[in-house]
Amino acid sequence: MIATRITSTPAADALLDELKAEHGNLMFHQSGGCCEGSAPMCLQEGEFMIGSSDVKLGDVHGVPFYMAKFQFQYWEHTHLTLDVIAGHGGMFSLEQATGKHFIIRSRLFTDDELEHLPPVELCS
Repeated sequence: MIATRITSTPAADALLDELKAEHGNLMFHQSGGCCEGSAPMCLQEGEFMIGSSDVKLGDVHGVPFYMAKFQFQYWEHTHLTLDVIAGHGGMFSLEQATGKHFIIRSRLFTDDELEHLPPVELCS
């Protein structure tokens, strides 16, 4: 069994398909609290500079998902699920104009999952 750090709901996948059709390749960066609260920000790929202070948690519905290393220290024992709710999200995230908002749902990993987690990818 290989565990994943992030997955998505069918509702999130559907919204990602809409956004990909309109904007092309996408990326996520989990906001650390400034401006957007702690919301996942969906951006056009390359619109947000990823560097050595970030890690890649994995891909969600074909979209890379990044987080700051310092923030990952708090979330490393947590499985994240990308979901969607009605309402307007952060003004920097691409879904803002859709009337929908990406959110993160979380739960602690089981002991078995922790044993089978791949390492996060360090960014440069």
